[in-house]
Order: sequence, then structure tokens, then C-alpha cells
Amino acid sequence: MSLHRSVPRTAGLPPATAVRRPLARAGVPLAAAGLAALALATPATARPAAPAPAGHARAKAAAAHYVALGDSYSAGAGIPDQVDVNCARSDQNYPSLIARTIGAAQVTDVTCSGADTTDMTQRQGSAPPQLDALRPDTTLVTLGIGGNDLDLTGVITRCVLLANLAPNGAPCKSSYTLLGTDEIRSRINATGPKIEAVLKDIHTRSPQAKVVLVGYPAIVPDDGSACRDTIPFAEGDFAWFRDEEKALNSMLAEQAAVYDAAYVDTYTPSVGHDACKADGVRWIEPKESAAAAGFHPNAAGHRSMAGAVLGVISR
Repeated sequence: MSLHRSVPRTAGLPPATAVRRPLARAGVPLAAAGLAALALATPATARPAAPAPAGHARAKAAAAHYVALGDSYSAGAGIPDQVDVNCARSDQNYPSLIARTIGAAQVTDVTCSGADTTDMTQRQGSAPPQLDALRPDTTLVTLGIGGNDLDLTGVITRCVLLANLAPNGAPCKSSYTLLGTDEIRSRINATGPKIEAVLKDIHTRSPQAKVVLVGYPAIVPDDGSACRDTIPFAEGDFAWFRDEEKALNSMLAEQAAVYDAAYVDTYTPSVGHDACKADGVRWIEPKESAAAAGFHPNAAGHRSMAGAVLGVISR
């Protein structure tokens, strides 16, 4: 099962094109207000600090040609308005918010639900390889990938299906460690070289670009004992799943450090806004809704992610 599985991997996608963005549009604070503009549209708990003048200049320097790559956590699966139904891509995803905030002159957003690392260099159904959107003069690249290489949503589904076998235990964890080896950690380890290959390819195709690798936000709480009606995991599987997601993010951070990319921690600022929290507090939706796909960031979550990315590219 993929992130987001309701969108078939065979769905068609028109070839990526660089779209020239206006510097302003009604109701959206853009480059004239600099990075601080995003804070006005973001909950107080998710606001990035206003950048120093030097940071603002660095962000503006990255604004000539911005390419967004990634899966459903980057595409904004299910968030209104959906501008590409084949990829479940929203015009309120964090790449769109970043592009508007820095006043990107050209933007190519090819994020697509269901994508994994193979879809960076191979077709995803009728969709072109995502890395084909890169150019030698690309100045900024954001990449959010890796969850589908682990089948992260499939893990969530298994945890839900197995929960009643041992509600007070950790049946999901047990099912992934039957032979004494943590299967998910093995998948994480196997995904590391794939992330390495993608980062190297990005640098080859776009040597001038600032490359930003975006991690995954907190999906479940550390302690799920009070929210099993919302997230029907067995009690012990909350901590196990949390640790697996942290391990995924740690691997991404390590790859970024080695292969000349900036890593964006979206997990830490999202703690306390997981899928167990109440409407208006949560940044991850616990089920399919009008706000977002199930177990995916909603609009507030994408504002937080955009703020975290903006904080990094302004350094």
C-alpha cells in the first residue's frame, strides 16, 4: 500500500512544465512580505521565525526555478483544492506555499501520490520520471520521498488489522519481527542507498540548486492509550511505529548530511499535532476526510512543513 494508495500508480499525469507564477494573487501573501508572509497564514505553533536580511536574500536567490519532488506527503493528498487528480496534488501543499512565499519565478511541482524512489528515474504509470523536471539552471529542489519504499501505509493498515489480536500488546511489531530481525528497519537500511542515488542524480542534473530533503511529520503520539477509538492500534504498537518513523527520518538526515543536501526536520514541530489530536489541533488526519487523505498532513500540517523548509533555505 502506498502513500496515498487511493490514487492508482497507473494514473496518467500530463508532462511536467515550468509554470511562470505571478508575484501576487488575491488573498495570498507572497514575496513582497518575504518569508514572514507565511507566518500570517500559519497557526502560532507552526510559525517560522522571521528571517534576517541575509536569510531573506538567500531565499530569494533560490527563487529563480524551483522544482518540487516527492510523494503524497509532499503532494498534499486530499487537501482542497486538488489541482491534479491523478497525483492527488493540492495547491495548498508545502511546495505551493513555499513558491508563493519566496516569489519563485518558475515552479515545477511534480510531486505525486504513490511515488517511491524508483519513480524519480522511471515512469509512474503514464507520469514522466520526476527528475526529468530538473534543469541545469534549477535553483531550488525540495524532495520528500522514502515512505513508500517502506510501504509505510501498508504498515499502518497491518497495525490496525492486527490490533484486536492483542489490544494491550504489540502484535504489529511482532508480525514484523517474527524471525528476530526488524523487517521495517531492514527496509529503512535498504532505502538509504536509493536516497543516495536520487540526491547524486539531482546534483548532476542541477549543479547550481540548493537541495532540501524533507522528513516526515509525527503521525502517531508517543502514548496512544487515550486515542484507540481514533487510531485503532494495539497499545504497544504506538511506540513501535513512532520509533520506526524516527528511524526513517534519521536515515534521511544522514543521507542529506553526506550528499550535500539540507535536511528539514518536520517531526519535531509536529509533536502534539498527530492524528490522535482534536480537529483544529491535529496536523495529520486520522481517516479520509474533506481535510486530507487518511494519515496524511492537512492544510495546517503543510503550513508547518512549509515553515520548516523556509527556515532551512533562508540559512
